[in-house]
Amino acid sequence: MVKEKHKTEECVFCKIARGEIPATFIYSDDNFVVFNDVNPVSEGHCLIVPKKHYETLLDLPNTLGTELLMLAKAQSLRLIKEGKADGIKIVNNNYPSAGQVVKHFHMHVIPHLTGKKTGHV
Repeated sequence: MVKEKHKTEECVFCKIARGEIPATFIYSDDNFVVFNDVNPVSEGHCLIVPKKHYETLLDLPNTLGTELLMLAKAQSLRLIKEGKADGIKIVNNNYPSAGQVVKHFHMHVIPHLTGKKTGHV
């Protein structure tokens, strides 16, 4: 149990969710926060992050799945309404071999606009 506590104390996304690292939340509720990616691949690129520490999608409780999907849809619609997207990419990397860098589940919502080049996550 001490090991798990140490993970959450050192985790950058846990620190952001607890307000220990400054971030401007686009959205926040009891379970999730949404904020802009610090290294966006396009304007409006944001992250959906659970407040509790779950390392991958496989660790995230099924009970949070509906809320996660609703948030991804809401953020996608927001980006389209703001004119930052006419297409959306939803990305979640699980484990280092698949490109996961931060070992705290997070979902990228990446806006795409026709004619604008967008980087990759």
